[in-house]
Amino acid sequence: MTDDSKKPAGSEPLADGRLPSSTMRSYALLTPDLKQLYMGFYKATYGKSKIDLKTKEFIAIAAALTSGCKGCLEGHLKKAKREGATSDEIAEVIAITLGVNAATIVDRSDIANFHLGGLFEKPEG
Repeated sequence: MTDDSKKPAGSEPLADGRLPSSTMRSYALLTPDLKQLYMGFYKATYGKSKIDLKTKEFIAIAAALTSGCKGCLEGHLKKAKREGATSDEIAEVIAITLGVNAATIVDRSDIANFHLGGLFEKPEG
């Protein structure tokens, strides 16, 4: 039996099994040099550019959704909210991301079928 009284507040696993970020050290397995390189690159992508910060967050949300990075998604949703994103805008970002990923599945299956010499005929539409 463990002594739960010694656990820091908020250290219970989330529904998906991850620990809250406040109890988990991010970038724990990167060397200081690699972390510095990564953080420099990441910060540079948020520097002055032709794209406003809210749009950058929309792009980051789509990337997080497609890569499956839950921590990234949560962080970029929060940042998008701070930049003035609305629920309707987030829903649109999700819908566009969903559409592109659905097309990816169609594309991959078409390519596989083509490389198999048209193993399956296209359904009549």
